[in-house]
Amino acid sequence: MSRPAPLPAGPAADARATLPEAETTAFDRLAHAVLASPSAPLGPVLRARLPGTAGVRWLRQENLPPTARPAALTAAQWLSLFGCWTSASRAPGSGGAAARRNGGRPSTHGHAPGAAAIPRWGQ
Repeated sequence: MSRPAPLPAGPAADARATLPEAETTAFDRLAHAVLASPSAPLGPVLRARLPGTAGVRWLRQENLPPTARPAALTAAQWLSLFGCWTSASRAPGSGGAAARRNGGRPSTHGHAPGAAAIPRWGQ
């Protein structure tokens, strides 16, 4: 497995330096996803990364407009965003890999789990 490129110098790299070694890989994943489109507004970027309204609530908490750019984030805001992202991704019932075993489809045969169609004997 290849490692992502190191973060460029700046607030994201400063925030990463304050984290314990065990959390740096997860922070890199978030930072690279957010910084992949540096000119994109944070509102849509966070909507794709955080479940439900967590991204909007985080922007409001940090007094940032949804049109703010990722480059405008301070190191403290990066740490706050990482905390929000990790708490949202660890929430029970968030639809993680353990919740969905077959790619998000509830059943392979079109019925609820454990249910089956009425058998058609004699046809």
